[in-house]
Amino acid sequence: MTVPLIVVALFVLLALVALIPLSLIQRYRAGTARRLARGWISTLNMVTIGMSAGLLLVAAAVTNAWVPQAFMNAGAGLLGGVILGVWGLALSRWEESPRGLYYTPNRWLVLAITLAVMARLLYGVWRSWLASRAALEGTAWLTTSGVVGSLAVGGVVLGYYVTYWAGVRRRLKQHRSTRPVPAPRHR
Repeated sequence: MTVPLIVVALFVLLALVALIPLSLIQRYRAGTARRLARGWISTLNMVTIGMSAGLLLVAAAVTNAWVPQAFMNAGAGLLGGVILGVWGLALSRWEESPRGLYYTPNRWLVLAITLAVMARLLYGVWRSWLASRAALEGTAWLTTSGVVGSLAVGGVVLGYYVTYWAGVRRRLKQHRSTRPVPAPRHR
């Protein structure tokens, strides 16, 4: 007996949806952990998330042809994320030690961003369902699906993290420049 492909696809989709709460909990736990600041990690994250932010703006510009205000909302979300990132850097706990610079992001801000992503995912599912019903009545599905809100929330998340990682990198450079250079050991 063969299982229809649609049943397998539906099962995989439901399994992925069921794992979303677990992934959000893990994201929160990882986002609030005390970490050692490393230059290469902060640079890599800043560059890759910056590229993602650029791709978000390109996608929003293309989407703007069909969905009014898409580009403006994505840009506003990025700006809001930059402001949150600066605030997050100010609220983070920084600890200097002989081993290096440690930081702990603010739990409440990480929770707020995680909940915003979760709320947007749930809202997106609900709006997509309503939009699919509206499409049956002749209304454009894309404009009623809530894409603009998703672009804005995506902009907030990307703006926050690119700013946060740039701040970690800057703070690490400051830490390294103020640290005394150890004297060479003589044998």
